[in-house]
Amino acid sequence: MTVHHRFAEIAGQRLFYREAGPAIAPVVVLLHGFPTSSFMFRELIPRLADRYRVIAPDFLGFGLSDAPPATEFGYTFDALAELTRDLLAALGVDRYAIYVQDYGAPVGWRLALRDPEAITAIITQNGNGYGDGFVADFWKTVWDYHRNPADESAIREALTLETIRWQYVAGVPDESVVSPDTWHHDFAKVSRPGNDEIQLALFRDYATNPPLYPQLHDYLRRHQPPVLAVWGANDPIFAPEGAQAFAKDATDAEIHLLDGGHFLLESELDAATTLIRDFLSRRLLGN
Repeated sequence: MTVHHRFAEIAGQRLFYREAGPAIAPVVVLLHGFPTSSFMFRELIPRLADRYRVIAPDFLGFGLSDAPPATEFGYTFDALAELTRDLLAALGVDRYAIYVQDYGAPVGWRLALRDPEAITAIITQNGNGYGDGFVADFWKTVWDYHRNPADESAIREALTLETIRWQYVAGVPDESVVSPDTWHHDFAKVSRPGNDEIQLALFRDYATNPPLYPQLHDYLRRHQPPVLAVWGANDPIFAPEGAQAFAKDATDAEIHLLDGGHFLLESELDAATTLIRDFLSRRLLGN
C-alpha cells in the first residue's frame, strides 16, 4: 500500500503528514507522542490503508513539521490541537476515528471536546485520560518542573539519548526487537537548535491536561464513542490502570494489555494491528 508524504500550509506553519488509503474510506487519524512523530506509525499505516483513509500528522515542533522558536510561537496542547483540527479541515475531513499515544492523547481529547460529533471511534495506546496510571517515579520530575520551572536540570534528562532509548526499550521483554533507528531518529529531532525550549514549554503545559479529564469523562458518558485501549502493560510512564480506567465511562470499552512498553508498536505490531483492525471493522464498517 502506497504511503504519501505531504506538507500543508496551516495558519502560516508548514505541517508534515503521512497519508494512505482510499479517499472515500472512513478516516483514521494517528496522533503521535513525545518525542517522536508520525514516524512511529510507519509500519501501522500500510496495515490499515486497504480499508481506511489514514492520516498521521507531525505536530508543530516535531518530526518534519515547522518548528518555530518557542519565543515566536506559544507551544501548548491547545495550540497543537487547533493546528491539527485546521489541518483536518483543510484535508476535507470532518468525521474520523483517532488513535492517540502519549502526547497524542491530550491533543485528541481536545479535538473530541471541541467537536464531539466528529469522533467516530477512539483507540488509545498508552495515552492517559484519567488520573489512574500515572507512574509516580516518572511523573514527579514533570510535576516538579511545572511547580518550579527555573530548575531545568532534572527535566532536561528527558531530552538525552539515554532517556529516549529508555522510553523505547523499558518493559519490552526482548529489547533486541526494537530498532535503534527509533531513538536515534527522535534524538536527532529534539537536538535541533532551539527544540529543547519547545519541549520544555510542552512539559510545563502538560499540567493543563489532567484538569480536562472530567470534561473528557462527561464526553465519554454522554456520547459513548467506541473505545479500544490497546496498552503496553509494562509501560513505565502510563501503567495499565490508565487503560482500565476507560471502562468507568465508556461502558463497552475494549481493553487489551499486551506484553510491551510505552511504544507498543515497536515490539507488538502484529498483535496490536490485529486488535485495531478487528475493532475498526466492527465499529466503523459494521463487519
